[in-house]
Amino acid sequence: MLENVTITSEDIIQQLKLSCKIPEILKEIVTRKVVEEAVKEAAIEVTDEALQKSADAFRLINKLTSAEETWLWLQIHGLSVEDFEQIAYFSFTSGQLAKHLFAEKVEPYFFANQLEYTGVVMYEVILDDEDVAIELYYMIKEGEISFYDVAHKYIEDTESRRKCGYRGIVYRKNLKPEISAAVFAVNQSQLLKPIVTSSGIHLILIEEIIQPQLDEKLRSQILSEFFSEWLKQQINQVKVIQKL
Repeated sequence: MLENVTITSEDIIQQLKLSCKIPEILKEIVTRKVVEEAVKEAAIEVTDEALQKSADAFRLINKLTSAEETWLWLQIHGLSVEDFEQIAYFSFTSGQLAKHLFAEKVEPYFFANQLEYTGVVMYEVILDDEDVAIELYYMIKEGEISFYDVAHKYIEDTESRRKCGYRGIVYRKNLKPEISAAVFAVNQSQLLKPIVTSSGIHLILIEEIIQPQLDEKLRSQILSEFFSEWLKQQINQVKVIQKL
């Protein structure tokens, strides 16, 4: 019976190859190098206070509420304190670089595409049978069954079923065109007639239509979209030379 195993760097690299994760890891490495070079060119200032805030934010996201939990997390992931500082550094500089490159473009972009950021708070059940969807629609309208009962019965995904098909706030630009057209043709809470798409037949309950507003959450989202697209373009231009 095997009691002790010694794992080397070569073992880890070989396992990455066998698990077919090398392309994913290479992309992450190139991303880090692209960001580091751009940060250097932009002369982005990094203070100890900023790094501390970045590290605190990371611990909060990962629910590391004490020094003991942080140490255990580092051990589990094979990280040193210096490695953790690099994570905080990369997180902070990435955010600063995104602001440096695109902060001034967010507001003009939002107002030029304001309609696309109209939101809807909605619940959704996707069915396979249109006749069943129509029957359920009229049963809900007549009060014979509730939308939430339908969700509990017909949604297969456990998490979605527990939320009764709740989708949260969904922006117009993230909805299929046929759904978007039906959803934003109304301006109040109501049940929509079944909508047929390539994904199935959608029963949608609208809770609220939310008019677009450039708050901090949406500002961060648009900034992230700009930055992600920029990173994709930069990575596509990089020639990767492997020396494994």
